[in-house]
Amino acid sequence: MASRRIFVFACVFPVVIAFLVELVAQTADAAPAKKPNVLFLICDDLNCDLGCYGHPQVKSPNIDRLAKRGVRFANAHCQFPLCGPSRASFMTGLYPDQTLIHRNAIHIREHIPNVNTMSQMFRDHGYFATRIGKIYHYNVPKHIGTGGHDDPFSWDQTINPRGRDKTDEDKIFSLRPGSFGGTLSWLAADGTDEEQTDGITANHSIRLLNEYAKNAKPFCLAVGLFRPHTPYVAPKKYFDMYPLDQIKVPQVPNGYLNTIPKPARQTLLRKKDQLNLPVDVARKAIQAYYASITFADAQLGRILDTLDQTKLAENTIVIFTSDHGYHMGEHGYYQKTTLFENATRVPLVIAGPGTTLKGHSTPAPVEMVDFYPTLAELGGIKIPPHVSGVSLVPALTQPNARPREAAFTQYATGYSIRTDRYRYTEWGKDGADGAELYDHETDAAEMTNIAASPKHKAVVDRLSEVLQRRVEAANRPPVGVKQVRVTNNRR
Repeated sequence: MASRRIFVFACVFPVVIAFLVELVAQTADAAPAKKPNVLFLICDDLNCDLGCYGHPQVKSPNIDRLAKRGVRFANAHCQFPLCGPSRASFMTGLYPDQTLIHRNAIHIREHIPNVNTMSQMFRDHGYFATRIGKIYHYNVPKHIGTGGHDDPFSWDQTINPRGRDKTDEDKIFSLRPGSFGGTLSWLAADGTDEEQTDGITANHSIRLLNEYAKNAKPFCLAVGLFRPHTPYVAPKKYFDMYPLDQIKVPQVPNGYLNTIPKPARQTLLRKKDQLNLPVDVARKAIQAYYASITFADAQLGRILDTLDQTKLAENTIVIFTSDHGYHMGEHGYYQKTTLFENATRVPLVIAGPGTTLKGHSTPAPVEMVDFYPTLAELGGIKIPPHVSGVSLVPALTQPNARPREAAFTQYATGYSIRTDRYRYTEWGKDGADGAELYDHETDAAEMTNIAASPKHKAVVDRLSEVLQRRVEAANRPPVGVKQVRVTNNRR
């Protein structure tokens, strides 16, 4: 009898084990996938002067290696070439004419009090959202170490680093002594990277990533570096990487300003103390800007190293960008607030889960307002109905994907679109104050306005129609978002 029981057990036991193994496997397959983390990295006032964008001098090895891991967008553009309006736009997924924010120093809820921001969306879906440094607008360097014009509803935790760049302001050279944030100003600083505000920002980021690696809660970590925003402050070793005799200053032909509409000309004449800079001063400014870029890149490298070391990179979406572009002498102008390529174009790299293309560069025109729906889709979250952007996920998986026809930017009374080949801009209502057309196949620097050329009339007519449709769409009231108009908020 005992032998029979042993025989039955011996026959049944393997079947039971097989059943249990299959049950466990099926349960694992049915279990929800782990939510991807989000690491949002942004520099302040950074243009596309980067190695991975083909710049012959600027050293950006860490941004370059991130680009090799994901998709680099070669034709990405901001919605407004000024910090506050741009940041309010991409954090809400709305155009500036929808946020009603067209200048700096505004809290987003002054105009759109019930909007659900990008990081708020992640909070609503179980993520822990943290801001380190500048994500919404700050007056730089005045607000370093404070919350600036931050939106507290967007975060579970905020960190406001403050380094010796703030303490050493009395050592900074400026074209207007004592004025730093909106004026060309710089300092080859003493001390180490980690004494600077962005170095401290990297330290905080590293600490948090190490903490996140020990628990299973998904995170949305937004890290905003202050460089290369003026004042261009970086340790001296970064200045030494760019000898002054190797710095090239862009040249502008005589009479150039007379070839563009008056409103466009006015954007280039805004900063009177930065016009017609002596070559030696221009070289020093450009050197300092490049040094600040490479310094910022080094801090990003420390953060990305930690992401790899903790194995978080395997399940973390990384997006790297800037808030708008930047002139460094092109068109005879320095800094932002124009509708030329230099001010509208931003670096954009997306890597991590959901990105099947590695080391790919796409020429498709895209916008910063597209960040919100892209991250939502990558996170498996339904895109909120108020969002105006389009998801860029197709461009992360399909080499020839084109999420949109043209990228749209506005400033002052002007609206501009950038297609694969052309930039077309109209100033005033329906172009009443002039238009600009630039053909990037023959004029990548946008120095020859061909809007009045008879042989380009068909192109102008077509692009004008596209632009007017975009202006109309960008002015539609956002679904479910209350808009509060303040009479003293003028562009």
